[in-house]
Amino acid sequence: MRSSRRAVIAFVAGSVVGAVGRPLVAWAGVVDNQRTATEEVVDKAFGVRGDGKTNDRAALQKAIDSSVGKTLVITGPCRIDSSGLHMRSNSRVRFAPGASIKLLPHDSHTYEVIRIWDVRHVVLQNPRVDGSKELNAVSGGEWGMGISIAGSTDVTILSPTTTNCWGDGIYIANSFGNGLPYSSDVRVMNHYASGCRRQGVSIISGKNVLFERPVWENIAGTLPSAGLDIEPNENTDVVENIRIINPTTRNCQFGILVWLQALPGKREKYVSVVISGHKDEESREAAFSVSGLKTKGSVVTGYITSNSPTWIRPHRDAFVSTDYDRAGPKIDISNPTIIR
Repeated sequence: MRSSRRAVIAFVAGSVVGAVGRPLVAWAGVVDNQRTATEEVVDKAFGVRGDGKTNDRAALQKAIDSSVGKTLVITGPCRIDSSGLHMRSNSRVRFAPGASIKLLPHDSHTYEVIRIWDVRHVVLQNPRVDGSKELNAVSGGEWGMGISIAGSTDVTILSPTTTNCWGDGIYIANSFGNGLPYSSDVRVMNHYASGCRRQGVSIISGKNVLFERPVWENIAGTLPSAGLDIEPNENTDVVENIRIINPTTRNCQFGILVWLQALPGKREKYVSVVISGHKDEESREAAFSVSGLKTKGSVVTGYITSNSPTWIRPHRDAFVSTDYDRAGPKIDISNPTIIR
């Protein structure tokens, strides 16, 4: 049955309903600014076996390095060690039907199957990435990522699948080296994540980030186990113009979690997050949570908006906001539907 919305509505009444803040950047098209590749090259030309057994990491990296400005086609079920692969600026990689990258047995607390670090103009089409958590000999840690984006701009990922990662399916953050101060202009369409231990997606720092029609499900193993976790690590991180359109979260600890504890500091911060059409099923803790902000005199403003969510059979709360300073970004939940 449909439950009373009083708890959600009572909270919203205390916030700024309909807050819009600064205008969001218009997204005219997801690949309009990507140059059309004039030539395709096939991975096997660089010695990639793609037989589901051979460690193809070195051959795949050679193929990536040698195909900049072209489209590299991955053709089969590739296996690699946990050292992972680095994309280059102007890399464009397409996974043919049946193609994938899966980790070989390993003992790694930390890995990135695909790194998009400190680069520009990258396109991944239909990547299938498996972190092989069942083949990991370690028992702790939470930092094994399927696709890691750090300090990069103009990144488009179309229909990615990230499964069984030790940490997150996709991770977006500041540069770990000398790249851009934050990732920007990142577009991810039709992402599917399942079986990851920590998150389907973590957005640590980013500006102009779009996820459209993602499905994040069956996330469990280490907290917070969210479909999406927007959680800056420090005051220098950026959480601006984050758009999440028609996401589905299913069987996660949190459907979508926004945790801002580490953001306040010397720099004034502006947060802008809009979530539209969120559908959550069977969240164990909460379908939606915005929590953890204590400004302690620092300036953190902006808005966090969820438009027309549908939250189905949450095991505990549909929405929760704990330890949250109301001087922070305004929370707006409009037209929620809660089905118990």
